[in-house]
Amino acid sequence: MTAHTQAASDAPPRLAIVLSHPTQYYSPWFRWLARNAVCTLRVFYLWDAGVTARQDPQFNRTFAWDVDLLSGYEHEFVPNLSRHPGTERFNGLRNPSLTRHLGRWKPEAILLFGYAYRSHIRVILWAWRTGIPLLFRGDSHFLGRSAPAGLRGMIMRCLFRRFAAVTYVGHANRDYFRALGVSESRLFFAPHAVDDNLFNPGISEHHYRATAMRSELGIPSGAVVVMFAGKLIPSKQPRLLLDAFLELGPKNTALVFVGDGAEKPALLAQSDAFGATGASVHFVPFTNQSDMPSRYLAASLFVLPSRGFHETWGLAVNEAMQMGVPCLVSDRVGCQRDLVTDGETGWVFSSEEPGALRATLARALNDLATRGEEIREAVRARIARYSYSHAAAGLNLALNAALPA
Repeated sequence: MTAHTQAASDAPPRLAIVLSHPTQYYSPWFRWLARNAVCTLRVFYLWDAGVTARQDPQFNRTFAWDVDLLSGYEHEFVPNLSRHPGTERFNGLRNPSLTRHLGRWKPEAILLFGYAYRSHIRVILWAWRTGIPLLFRGDSHFLGRSAPAGLRGMIMRCLFRRFAAVTYVGHANRDYFRALGVSESRLFFAPHAVDDNLFNPGISEHHYRATAMRSELGIPSGAVVVMFAGKLIPSKQPRLLLDAFLELGPKNTALVFVGDGAEKPALLAQSDAFGATGASVHFVPFTNQSDMPSRYLAASLFVLPSRGFHETWGLAVNEAMQMGVPCLVSDRVGCQRDLVTDGETGWVFSSEEPGALRATLARALNDLATRGEEIREAVRARIARYSYSHAAAGLNLALNAALPA
């Protein structure tokens, strides 16, 4: 073996990553991967949402993320020729030159995030023809529904056979892939994680801003704060949370909604109607990413009561737990089995049982009052296992399995 061949064989593998657009969750991980030389990577973005201000129909506002999404790793934007770019439709990601861009970079493997768009199908077919191994990353689950049968099920099983390796983010996601015929030998655990440089409870500025927000809302320093943060849309069930809180009427406790969306007018009207009872309900507008750590620090309890099929994971739970805040979630939230163990690291309510959220909220508030520090310690221990380094280890195993020996 020549010195040149030896050097080349020792080099980290060249991994092309195909992703719809820059996100506040994955860009810091890509930076971490590049800094730690897990692989030689380049990210091929199919759309510029996230870094270019655009209307988000669910938040009902125009915004771009206010954290750095592009530095510290190689990337390029592949021209998107869709008349209506976006992730709401199959043709929303139409990038005819994508395979040419990939071919010029000469990857040894390709990591694909998603399969449901025109450009994804283009890459899958191109990789099949060229013999480049494909890896897949997604976080879907079948909680509350059955795996597809018939023609659709057959198509999805055929599709996943094209992937040499698949990374899964947690138990519900693993079950999803197993139901679609992905063998154990092709599955590798690479958990969802958030940027612990930003979501760091040791940063004093976060504490200052959290105290300031509580003061601005008129919440007493000793009060318990129950928080919902995210899109105020029906599938996340913010109205169910408001109903439960108002029925319970806990003393010295405030409910804070952080975010915007279609449900906000109804939530405001309902909270105003109950205002005379002394219920402490507050609304904070959409908050960009850099201020989210302080929002969580203002909370005693974070609640994600989603019932829709598309709360595939719930990264807000990672964020809250990273800041040391226990969480209450429905059994339809994808991360529940991994992050929120009922009575230990948080609380879980049945999405099918009437009154379950109110009863579980009452139990959570009682537990926080009697053994809050024990629960917060368990939260810190659990979330420590969901880091970029753990996700990178799983990716590395998947990459090694996919590449020829």
